[in-house]
Amino acid sequence: MTTAKKSAQRLGFKSGEAIVYPAHGVGRITAIEEQEIAGFKLELYVVSFDKDKMVLRVPTGKASSVGMRKLAEPALVQKALDVLTGRARVKRTMWSRRAQEYEAKINSGDLIAVTEVVRDLYRSEAQPEQSYSERQLYESALDRIVREIAAVNKITDTEALKLIEQSLAKSPRRVKGAEDGDAEGDDMQEEAA
Repeated sequence: MTTAKKSAQRLGFKSGEAIVYPAHGVGRITAIEEQEIAGFKLELYVVSFDKDKMVLRVPTGKASSVGMRKLAEPALVQKALDVLTGRARVKRTMWSRRAQEYEAKINSGDLIAVTEVVRDLYRSEAQPEQSYSERQLYESALDRIVREIAAVNKITDTEALKLIEQSLAKSPRRVKGAEDGDAEGDDMQEEAA
């Protein structure tokens, strides 16, 4: 088990630490164990995702290549919240292509990329309803950043969601859209951007 400890320290992950796994979001390393798989001994990080009731075993040697990373620094979290206050950047391409791009950003594990998805897909009360697929992508991205911000700031998911909503409310497009109360004004402003 000493070799498992050595390589765990070398990569900088240790048991009990919260990490981000790109395809699943924030998890916690519950153990570092050695298993024999197909005749080979492998060191594995045992990563638990409590909210999803899922346990993932990641070979220690593959952790960086699959994109597993430490939680974001507080400065990066602040930058992500600042991204939310910016203007939404929606490309004029077919929804299926944009949906693929959003899905790729969500699964990238990059906090800023996931935050951009939330910013771009956010709809205020004054704006028209989202389609089912838009709402699914938005909620998936929102869930990822809520969990990471909550873990970094050591606050509850609800408190993290309030921080995110406050940042979204500061966005220039949302403020104008709320005053006008019509979706056409938002579309014209989007085209001008």
